[in-house]
Amino acid sequence: MATLYPSLEDMKGHQVLQAQAAAGVRTPATTVATEKPKLTSATTVSTEKPKLTSGTEPPVLYPNLAELENYMGLALSSEEIQKNLGTEDSTALTPVGPSPGQLVAPLSGNSAGLRRAEIKPGVREIHLCKDERGKTGLQLKNVDQGIFVQLVKANSPAALVGLRFGDQVLQIDGKNCAGWSSDKAQRALKKANPEKIVMVVRDRPFQRTVTVHKDSTGHVGIVVKKGKIVSLAKDSSAARNGLLTHHCICEVNGQNVIGMKDKQLMEVLAGAGNVVTLTIIPTVIYEHMVKRLSSGLVKSSMDHSIPDL
Repeated sequence: MATLYPSLEDMKGHQVLQAQAAAGVRTPATTVATEKPKLTSATTVSTEKPKLTSGTEPPVLYPNLAELENYMGLALSSEEIQKNLGTEDSTALTPVGPSPGQLVAPLSGNSAGLRRAEIKPGVREIHLCKDERGKTGLQLKNVDQGIFVQLVKANSPAALVGLRFGDQVLQIDGKNCAGWSSDKAQRALKKANPEKIVMVVRDRPFQRTVTVHKDSTGHVGIVVKKGKIVSLAKDSSAARNGLLTHHCICEVNGQNVIGMKDKQLMEVLAGAGNVVTLTIIPTVIYEHMVKRLSSGLVKSSMDHSIPDL
């Protein structure tokens, strides 16, 4: 089984680090990067140089990444790489390499958004209740003989238990949902015990996540119109990592952005940090899932909170 990486940049970074580690390259003890350039806006970057200190600091384990910076326009430091890999990943830089199937993330391993956006395999059981008005805050939709989450209202019981747009509902109170109509699913919720509704759920099977990295100008390389990716910049992180046009952005670092205006979505992207994990869905599937759902309801009610880790 091959080693897995969140992004192509992580793979290239690991290959450079592993080659240098195999060659015995180390950063001298007198050169320790203590600060990296910080983005001051979505389109500008600080011109301040990394500060160097000398003296008694311990040597940094990983060499500087000038090769990656030249190749991919990233602003990185050895200190950041060391923090992302951590001590438990030290075997990733040995000639033997990481264990088969291990996720190695020298550039994005410290990203909370990567963890928030994770689409986990398998199924899980959740316990849902109703609010004082007898509502769950959940709207369900039949797609291809399955039942899916079409809407999660902000601050609702459904939002509090972590349900998200696109989750597949397999069972409600022990009854299989396969073949149910949207109306039948909603009726099952309405009739359920207000204090405890047991649901079996699979995480967002129609969606996938793509982790990208901002360049030194603060861009990942996408053009978005009405929530859809309409264009990719050549040689950008978005293009390198396999983002596609004709896809809708559902989440940015795990935060739902469905129903947001493009300007608001761009503000979320700008504040998302240098490593951004986008959750996307083919436009044709998205449009089927939100069919007959009021756009006004989506904009005013959809849960846009940042999930807990």
